[in-house]
Amino acid sequence: MKRACVYHNSDLAGILEKTTAGYRFTYAEAYWRDPSKAAISLTLPKRQVAHESPHLFSFFFNLLSEGVNLALQSRSLRIDEQDYFGLLLATAGTETIGAVRVAPCNPES
Repeated sequence: MKRACVYHNSDLAGILEKTTAGYRFTYAEAYWRDPSKAAISLTLPKRQVAHESPHLFSFFFNLLSEGVNLALQSRSLRIDEQDYFGLLLATAGTETIGAVRVAPCNPES
């Protein structure tokens, strides 16, 4: 199973996982319990139960480049264009549009 940490500004908002059945997003408990922290997306409301999908959630998919830019990134990073999770980890850790970024988790996460 592959894991990525999802940050809202500098706060750990949750964990995105690629599983054998698809994808799972779970809010971090501290983030979920804090009423001042907003959901990262309208399509991923704050809840204690994990969100699950057979496909990469559209919110995360929309953080990826499209068309020619996606092809160029895939080639330069040597990541298959269809490996959306790998591309997300490689490209959405810095300089994303908005407050959400996705990065590999530290071992202690």
